[in-house]
Amino acid sequence: MANIISDETIEYVGILAKLELSEAEKEDAKKDMGRMLDYIDKLNELDTGGVEPMSHVFPVNNVFREDVVTNGDDRENMIRNAPEKKDGQFVAPKTVE
Repeated sequence: MANIISDETIEYVGILAKLELSEAEKEDAKKDMGRMLDYIDKLNELDTGGVEPMSHVFPVNNVFREDVVTNGDDRENMIRNAPEKKDGQFVAPKTVE
């Protein structure tokens, strides 16, 4: 099923890819694209009737747990550990001039 790629198609793909191809490179690209399309045609011959469509080879599951608050707002105990505090907040040294 020889897929024939036209010169116009190669020119257009070159423009889209922002490539400057020599005539020899254009001919090589035409042959490569033709072989790729032939391979796709060969894959289309496979019977995939009983195959479920998928986006990944392995199942994709969310491995993260639900975010559940267990200790709540224990502000007083947290502030108790602060080396310096003011108005119920941590005091930290200035880092930006």
